[in-house]
Amino acid sequence: MFNILGNLLNLTTFGESHGLAYGGIINNFPAGLTVDFDKIQYELDRRKPGQSAIVTQRKESDTVKFLSGIFDGKTTGTPIGFIIENENQKSKDYDHIANSYRPSHADFTYDKKFGARDYRGGGKSSARETINWVVAGALAKQLLPDIEIKAYVSSVGDIFCEKPYQALDFSKIESNEIRCPDSETAEKMISRIKEIKKEGNTIGGTITCVIKNVPVGVGEPIFSKLQAELAKAMLNINACKGFEYGSGFCGAKMTGKEHNDLFNSDFSTQSNLSGGIQGGISNGMDIYFRVAFKPVATILRPQDSIDKEGNPVIVEGKGRHDPCVVPRAVPIVESLAAFVIADLFLINKTRNIHNW
Repeated sequence: MFNILGNLLNLTTFGESHGLAYGGIINNFPAGLTVDFDKIQYELDRRKPGQSAIVTQRKESDTVKFLSGIFDGKTTGTPIGFIIENENQKSKDYDHIANSYRPSHADFTYDKKFGARDYRGGGKSSARETINWVVAGALAKQLLPDIEIKAYVSSVGDIFCEKPYQALDFSKIESNEIRCPDSETAEKMISRIKEIKKEGNTIGGTITCVIKNVPVGVGEPIFSKLQAELAKAMLNINACKGFEYGSGFCGAKMTGKEHNDLFNSDFSTQSNLSGGIQGGISNGMDIYFRVAFKPVATILRPQDSIDKEGNPVIVEGKGRHDPCVVPRAVPIVESLAAFVIADLFLINKTRNIHNW
């Protein structure tokens, strides 16, 4: 049960980084949707490795094959099964850590929890798992054609995109390899990542996501609050270290008079420090949040560590690794956001006869 995402609409996944394939089963996806397969592959291409000089150079086509739940191009209402075959594993790159624990990786915790671990590319702890989430999220986006979900890189290290999202042109997100819509900031971010990569080091960053046109009423009052479901999804992304929505931590510095979003006569609000969510339920305003990612734990330089017996060893990353996760994490954030919204949207349809 711990490899399942979602409530009514849910995704069960399988696969390891150096196994034969990744895949999943999507349950309770509504019947009758005409599937745009090109859009699904487009989202996978945004996530896949080897797409630029500032990401891992592992070469994968990341082509999805649907096994069930779609007939004559339309969803049937039965479980949607799919796989993505692994094509370019280089397992020997990990032989040197078969009995050692890499700092800040899942090696130690997996070994102690399960009594065994697949050290090849991190096995199940590999970020390649997120490929399943992108397939599910790409389908969810098609289920929500009127809802716009856009994510972009808002910082790398101490380089921030200072403009508010309202001042940005989201059509420029894909105009550069870092996926920051502000071209001047993007150039600085790219230069910084290239510097870090030359040093054999890594760097962290943040991604901002904006969801527009969500109808009022999406989200549940107690343990499936909209912001809680979004946070849970985002915090499951590899290397994610933080989540904030609306005013976030800045709101803690404000007074109620400063923070309250006053109503207009059309039920919109004059400000949106609530981030489009009140009482765990969407209020019709833009939903926006920010996700923080740590520097990738694998660095291409020697580090002190220990082996399985606790003896001191030196470990050094080898092979192909991302110097910064945020460019490839943008479509992952969007996909998870889409899946969460779709799940809660469908649940909301069952909550009130007037939603039928």
